[in-house]
Amino acid sequence: MQLLIDAGNTRIKWAVPGLTGTPVRGETETGKLPVWLHMNSVAHADMATLTEAWQGIPFTHVLVSNVAGDAIRAQLIALLAAVRADAKISWFSSAARLAGIQNNYRNPAQLGCDRLASMIGAHYLFPAQDLIVATCGTATTVDAVTAQGDFVGGMILPGLKLMAESLARNTAQLPQVAESTSIAEVFADNTDQAIVSGCISAQVGAILRAVTALEQRQQQQQKHQQHQQHQQQLVNCILSGGAAPYLLAHLDISYQYVDNLVLTGLFVVAQSSPS
Repeated sequence: MQLLIDAGNTRIKWAVPGLTGTPVRGETETGKLPVWLHMNSVAHADMATLTEAWQGIPFTHVLVSNVAGDAIRAQLIALLAAVRADAKISWFSSAARLAGIQNNYRNPAQLGCDRLASMIGAHYLFPAQDLIVATCGTATTVDAVTAQGDFVGGMILPGLKLMAESLARNTAQLPQVAESTSIAEVFADNTDQAIVSGCISAQVGAILRAVTALEQRQQQQQKHQQHQQHQQQLVNCILSGGAAPYLLAHLDISYQYVDNLVLTGLFVVAQSSPS
């Protein structure tokens, strides 16, 4: 049994996937979300509760995506040792090619492992489609993946909450604004909603620009093939992350929202690699 861990900048998400039969190399059904036997998440400050949560789960292998730094890594090692000292721990890291994704970063190892896991998960769920994968958390990352699994590149910007708090903290007399404030109009008539409207527009604008740019790139490459229908959206936009629900109502394009995309990517990696 496998324990998958997504150690992000603010929370630790974890899950135990279930498979029918004996897990073997490549045993996944493309396009379908994994079935989770257990799943939960905790804030960094509550990591000590993970020992109780993991007690009674007979996992033998652990796959971890960690972007939270060495201190969180050390805490995870200690917690896992307290629960299952004999479990094999693997630390997911970026490589030039992995689980169907060709990583074309200038330095492939520099790509955040959570970004790669998200792209692997999205490419697995939506095979043979050009994808924009937007993960909206503490930071927002927007990555482009072709139907063939080529990672074209991406962008990183402050997350919705970080953007709003930074503006409020560094601008005289502006209030602290939570990302949960809703907006009905782009042009707000009060300061709180004006901040939120601007931050949401920045997030949505980055995603829409990425979709347009990938569509144009793919259209140019396909000019010598059959002509494309100009009114059809050629790129599938995949969103994940805790802040994504705040953006969905403001996207004027079709999209797919997938919760826990990093964990899905880790599931694909775990099942496509020898034990």
